[in-house]
Amino acid sequence: MASDDLTMWGIGTSRTLRVHWMLMELGLDYAFHAIQSRTGETRSEQFLKLNPKHKIPVLQHGPLVLTESPAIVAYLSETFPPPADFFVPSDTVARARLNELCFFVMMELDAISLYVIRRHGDLSAIYGKAPRAVESAKEYFVDLSGALLKKLPADFETLMPEGMSIADILLMTCLAHAQVCGIPLAEPLPAYRARIAQRPAFRRAFARNFPGRRLEDAS
Repeated sequence: MASDDLTMWGIGTSRTLRVHWMLMELGLDYAFHAIQSRTGETRSEQFLKLNPKHKIPVLQHGPLVLTESPAIVAYLSETFPPPADFFVPSDTVARARLNELCFFVMMELDAISLYVIRRHGDLSAIYGKAPRAVESAKEYFVDLSGALLKKLPADFETLMPEGMSIADILLMTCLAHAQVCGIPLAEPLPAYRARIAQRPAFRRAFARNFPGRRLEDAS
């Protein structure tokens, strides 16, 4: 499906990967600007008019400007026809179950765990070192990802029983970040990651978002 009024800003992070991935799952044509975080590119006058928070990703769809990767992937999934193997809920109960998963991944795993590790690990020169906070965040990730598994069937293939969804996109990018941080993943999360990483849309998105990186780094 062609959609010439879609423009994506950003590459190089797990958050930008989510948006490239969703666009490619939907088979959409889109323009993109390969700007990156902490390069000064998000502080340009042009970009700050789109997002005064100076963060990527940003999606433009005609006159609409959206920031925050979970909001972007949710919007895309509900705006364009999904492929047959991608689940988008059509009733409030299913949407509530999907939202519960998405909010859990974004808050408990991404914001509370992974971002604390990034701020006081990779970015400690800016935010200060806090080794105990980093270790505690890693322990929290292990605990809460384990709690998620307790709610899923032992043989689950996707988070929603109906199939692949935006919740899987969000979780996959968090698991990849966790691996980089040295956080051990309980079974069957490694097998889940390896299986989802075989999706053609993921592979194309990874190549666009991380030019020069090996796909093996994500599985």
